[in-house]
Amino acid sequence: MNGLTISQAAKEAGVHIETIRYYERRGLLPSPPRTNSGYRMLSVETVHDIRFIKRAQDLGFTLEEIKMLLSIYKAEDYFPIAEMHHFATEKISQIEEKIEQLNRFKSILELVAHRPFSGRTPSKNDCPIIQNLSNGGKE
Repeated sequence: MNGLTISQAAKEAGVHIETIRYYERRGLLPSPPRTNSGYRMLSVETVHDIRFIKRAQDLGFTLEEIKMLLSIYKAEDYFPIAEMHHFATEKISQIEEKIEQLNRFKSILELVAHRPFSGRTPSKNDCPIIQNLSNGGKE
């Protein structure tokens, strides 16, 4: 049986073995066939799929979104134009909201970085970072 062992595939894809197992449990990757001696043999295509998943994760896609994108990527004659348009517009809204959150938090970090504490020992209640995180990001 040709293919890669899980450790070889993990090394090729730049992930840990447990990452591959996790993706299998989540339904992103199929369970690979086993050799007579019990070794799981993954295809080179699986390594490409793992890299696809990692790139999508790095861009902020959820595993459910990645599962949908991966199924479209792997489909031979299927490309849901309307579904992809809706998906793209929703993702744009999510990204814009995240950018706003990050910009607000960046402002808080800049405040801390540029605000010297005058003469007294500051407490955690004086720290805008701690305050922001403890109150759920509400200003």
